[in-house]
Amino acid sequence: MDTPVIGVLALQGDVREHLAALDAAGVRAAQVRRPEELDGVDGLVLPGGESTTMSKLAVLFGMAEPLRERIRSGLPVYGTCAGMIMLADKILDPRSGQETFGGIDMIVRRNAFGRQNESFEAAVEMPGIPGGPVDGVFIRAPWVELVGAGAEVLAEHGGHIVAVRQGRVLATSFHPELTGDHRVHRYFADMVRDAQ
Repeated sequence: MDTPVIGVLALQGDVREHLAALDAAGVRAAQVRRPEELDGVDGLVLPGGESTTMSKLAVLFGMAEPLRERIRSGLPVYGTCAGMIMLADKILDPRSGQETFGGIDMIVRRNAFGRQNESFEAAVEMPGIPGGPVDGVFIRAPWVELVGAGAEVLAEHGGHIVAVRQGRVLATSFHPELTGDHRVHRYFADMVRDAQ
């Protein structure tokens, strides 16, 4: 089986860290900025950053609708933090004009864990990932208020949902790419291989 190519949406956010984590997870990583670059990837990561800015840049660069279409047609996608917000079918408290790509039947609350100075690191139990808890970095992190019937809760922290999967779409509130623990990226890489 060929080594999958996983893109990182490179409009804004912690792109470099995801590229390094994907490389460590044993896949080929590529930056994706334009719609035609979507055709060259087997999966896509939506990085953390600022979800309102990401939404506006996706529209400006002509990426919003092509991304929605690729997600609807089964492209495996993994979103961290702001990327989780972008994968929600609904945002509880959207900024004016903020759009999402959708893909997971969930309602997300932006900045739910607090402001920048309230950021923290915590061990997160994810039963589907062997080797014990994963290290999660929570930076102005969202949480999931509610999931629909099609979405599977993978992890909670402090009584709040922080990891969700629906089919080929995965989202975490936290940033595993900032920890040196690449198990979540390997889990996503396996999702991409399974879809090939």
